[in-house]
Amino acid sequence: MEADTPADTPTCYRHPSFETHVRCTRCDRRICPDCMREAAVGHQCPECVREGNRTVRQARSLFGGRVPSGTKPLVTYALIALNVLAYVAEVVKPEILDRFGLLGAALTGPDGALYVYDGWTQPGYDATGVVGGEWYRLLTGSFLHLPPDSSIGVMHLVFNMLALWNLGRDVETQLGKVRYAALYLLSAVGSSVLVYVLAPDSNTVGASGAIFGLAAALYVIGRRLGRDVSQLNRFMAGFLVWMVISAFFTSWQGHLGGLLTGGLVMFGLAYAPPKLRNGLAQTVAAVVLLGLLALVVVLKTNALTGG
Repeated sequence: MEADTPADTPTCYRHPSFETHVRCTRCDRRICPDCMREAAVGHQCPECVREGNRTVRQARSLFGGRVPSGTKPLVTYALIALNVLAYVAEVVKPEILDRFGLLGAALTGPDGALYVYDGWTQPGYDATGVVGGEWYRLLTGSFLHLPPDSSIGVMHLVFNMLALWNLGRDVETQLGKVRYAALYLLSAVGSSVLVYVLAPDSNTVGASGAIFGLAAALYVIGRRLGRDVSQLNRFMAGFLVWMVISAFFTSWQGHLGGLLTGGLVMFGLAYAPPKLRNGLAQTVAAVVLLGLLALVVVLKTNALTGG
């Protein structure tokens, strides 16, 4: 316990039992060593430091996002972790693939088997998938991958995570965490919607659609920032070739849907007037795009069911 100080002894304004002759350079109050915060000149008290941090304008990128103070792509880490955890879960419980994979339109028969849905129904058969109201599959399917007993097994997850790591870090740095996460999720949903529209009877999984959205976004970012055009063109050509080749064993509709959605979102972020690059305007635009995707799903469902 500290000894009491005489009444006329200068003490810290936060710790009256500590004698001190140091003053805060902003408010001129006396501060003890525990309260001293290094400043450009002298020391400041904790309250003045907090007030200064609130009033300092944070730097933002050309696309409206806050420039990250650190170098760790935390959202990319989180997305990779979610994909890996989802894969572990589906290995432990394979039925997760049937429950949360992107199944557009199917029927579950009395025997529990799935049948292609083409608009007909009869007693004992229930609509399954997005057409049956399971809209969550439009997003959850993007976090699942082919099981180990499939033709490419775990490599499906590995290749996608390597692509996410290589593309995501740069895009996250340019957009900031919130805008980057929104771009990724919108690309994932856009990918699933195009699969539902063009191949509703298919059952697909994988992060490829969202990753193609990141590729399109990185291309738009490069053009907007004036990067080497020839290098960007080669980069995008490689992804388009990958999309064509992958059409023989994966869902080209999903890749194309993610590519178009990611490119559209990033084009809006990059070329919108400066006054529309704030958080509110971009949030409204994201909600409108999500609403349009939902409308497409409703129209396709009505076309399938004759509603």
